[in-house]
Amino acid sequence: MKIIIIGAGASGLPSAIKLSEKHEVIVLEKNNISGKKLLITGNGKCNYYNDLHDIKKYHSSFENLLAFIKDEDYKKILDFFNNIGIVPEIKDGYYYPKSNQATSVKNALELEAKIKGVNIIYNEEVLEVTKKENKFIVKTNNNTFYSDALVIATGGKSFTKTGSDGKGYDFAKDFGHTIVKTLPGLVQLEAKDKMNQASGVRCKAKLTLFEDNKEIAKEYGELQITDYGISGICAMQLSSIISKNLEEGKEEVVSINFLEEINDVHEWLINRNNILKNRTISQLLEGVLNYKLINVILKKSKIDQENYLEELKEDKINKLCENLTNYKLQITSTKGFDNAQVTVGGVSLDEVTSNFESKIINNLFFTGEVLDVNGDCGGYNLMFAWISGLRVGEYLNDKVKTN
Repeated sequence: MKIIIIGAGASGLPSAIKLSEKHEVIVLEKNNISGKKLLITGNGKCNYYNDLHDIKKYHSSFENLLAFIKDEDYKKILDFFNNIGIVPEIKDGYYYPKSNQATSVKNALELEAKIKGVNIIYNEEVLEVTKKENKFIVKTNNNTFYSDALVIATGGKSFTKTGSDGKGYDFAKDFGHTIVKTLPGLVQLEAKDKMNQASGVRCKAKLTLFEDNKEIAKEYGELQITDYGISGICAMQLSSIISKNLEEGKEEVVSINFLEEINDVHEWLINRNNILKNRTISQLLEGVLNYKLINVILKKSKIDQENYLEELKEDKINKLCENLTNYKLQITSTKGFDNAQVTVGGVSLDEVTSNFESKIINNLFFTGEVLDVNGDCGGYNLMFAWISGLRVGEYLNDKVKTN
């Protein structure tokens, strides 16, 4: 078959490499390089795999359909990257190229594709896709291409500066597919009440998300306080849920526990005051929390920095303990697609098969972020890109064998 893939990214390139074993493959890429978004993943280091294989790390409007991700898919990822020359450096189950450079992964994919005879055409922006009889007709800014099968691997809307403009959703709709509302995911959170004086502070914290006063999720990890709200992995892990809930008009409140490792903060504070004599409340908390954060918490508790603990009434001490362990922020919005690492929503999973083929149009496939699947931080979104891209390649290669 002659196959066209739209997008030379994290799902498009593995698909092209696999498909090239049996088919003629053309990849159309709007940018002047391949893997532009791949280059910025994992802070430029590319966390391409994770040893923890948990289906709960993936999310969709049709979560029951995520069962198509199998244990065998993960082994195929490792075999694939080993075969194209990537040597892993493993940190707590997280896999990075030993070079610690995303360029190594991007270059390995691109080189393997070219060695296998894949024709990657750059600066080729797809404008329109149709199907007439058994042929796909792909019109670009420069040419018109024809193929027997089409793989839409355009990505979503996240990190728009990399060229992710959501065009793949338009192509899907043109073929009759439903698009689940697209929203920013793995993105920073904007709050109603800011902690401006502590902006830039990073600390370990436990976050609990409340939706309309009901607890729905928890995360623990590094929190970054910003002038607009909060960031950091633990905040971003909650953002995909928050995006959907805010869209539905629900109230989203994040509770921050800055002293999660301490069981009874009230008792701990009293004991610390007994041991450390002649210290103000601010001095008691120094060495435990950043001084900027201490000032913010004391201000919210309406306690003067120069007060001593024994000067405070019980209700003030209780208020302080509450703000140390249950500092509440009402989340008003998330940062937009320009800052989002992934897109929540996309081509509806109930309209594609387990091989990512359209149930509406034969030989039309969708891979990666264009689908209504988003993963947590930790390499899961890239793993889904690899899995979907390779699955399409294997499926179409097997069709050749059976025919």
